[in-house]
Amino acid sequence: MIRNRAARLPVFTALIALALMLVSPGVIAEDKSDDPEYWLQRLGPALTKTSYRGVFVYARGDQVSSMQVAHRYRDGMVEERLVMQDGQIGEIVRKGMNVICVLPALGRMELNNVIPSGPFAEAFTNQLMPVDRWYRPEITGRDRIAGHDVVRLALNARDSLRYSHQLWLEESTGLPLKGKVLSISGDVLEYFHFTSLTISDNLADHEFMVQSEGREVYRTLAPQSSVKPEESMEGWTLGWRPNGFQPAAAPRSGSGQAVAFSDGLASFSVFVEAAAGAGMPSGASKIGATTVYMRRLEKNAEDFLVTVVGEIPLETALKVAQSVDIEDSVVLGARVP
Repeated sequence: MIRNRAARLPVFTALIALALMLVSPGVIAEDKSDDPEYWLQRLGPALTKTSYRGVFVYARGDQVSSMQVAHRYRDGMVEERLVMQDGQIGEIVRKGMNVICVLPALGRMELNNVIPSGPFAEAFTNQLMPVDRWYRPEITGRDRIAGHDVVRLALNARDSLRYSHQLWLEESTGLPLKGKVLSISGDVLEYFHFTSLTISDNLADHEFMVQSEGREVYRTLAPQSSVKPEESMEGWTLGWRPNGFQPAAAPRSGSGQAVAFSDGLASFSVFVEAAAGAGMPSGASKIGATTVYMRRLEKNAEDFLVTVVGEIPLETALKVAQSVDIEDSVVLGARVP
C-alpha cells in the first residue's frame, strides 16, 4: 500500500504543476517579500494609513523614555495621540494639521523631543523620495516583535554625509515596529522599539481625545511647501546641501527665515535670524542622532545667527551652516543704520 501511494505522488505533483500553469498569471501573486524596493514602497503609506495602538520605548543618547501611541487614518485624515509614560504626564493629540500639546505640571515638553527620528519624522511621511539613491537597501532577515512577524530592512548610507538606518517592518502592513539610527562607525545613536502593539481599524473615538490635565498649547502644522528653496530663503542663500536633501517645508522663525530639507528618510532645518545680542551662543551639541550647530555671522556690521538642526552628522551640519550667506538684512529683521 505504501508503495502504491509513493508511486502516485509524482503523478499527483505533475497534475498540480499543470493546474498552476493553466491558472491566469494575474491570480498568482509574485512574491516580493525579499525585494527591498517592495518594502520601501510600503513604508510611507503604512506610516500614515495603518491604524494601531501600542507602547514603544525610545532612546536618544542616554535619554530613554516610553510612549503610548494611538494612530488611525479615517476619512483621509490622520489622528494620533501620544502619551508620556515616564515622569510627569504629558500628551500630544493630533487631528489632521491641528496639534494640541498638554504640558506636564513641571518642566516643558517639546514636540520634536518625543517623536523618533527617521521614518516617524513628518518630512518622511509627507514627501516620498527615491531613498535608494542615497541608501543601499537590503533585506537582512526575519524576526518577531511585540507578537508580530517582521522583516529586517537595512538602509546603509552611500556616503558619510548621512546616517545609516535599520528598520523592522511588520509583514502584513509594512509598519516599522523597531528602528535604529547608526553612526558612520556603526554605533547606535538612537532607537525605538514597540513593546506592545495592536493593529486594528476599530479604534474608539475617545482614544484620540485629550485626557490629562495641564497647560494646553495649540499648534497648526504648516502644509507641505512646493516652493523652491531659493524662493523660501528671503534675505539669505544656502550655498551647499548634501545631495538628495530637497526642501520639505518652509516655516517662518520669528522675524527670520527657516527651511527644512529631507532626503526621504532623514531631515534637517536651517534657521537664519538677526542675533538678539552679544550673548547669543555658538557651537555644536548632540543628542542621539540629532545635531544642533549654531554659527554667528556678521554682515554689514550686523550680527546674525545661523542654526542647523537635524538627524545628520556634525560635519554635515557644519558644512551646511558655513555655506549660508546673508543678502538682505532688512528682510531678516536686522537693525539697519
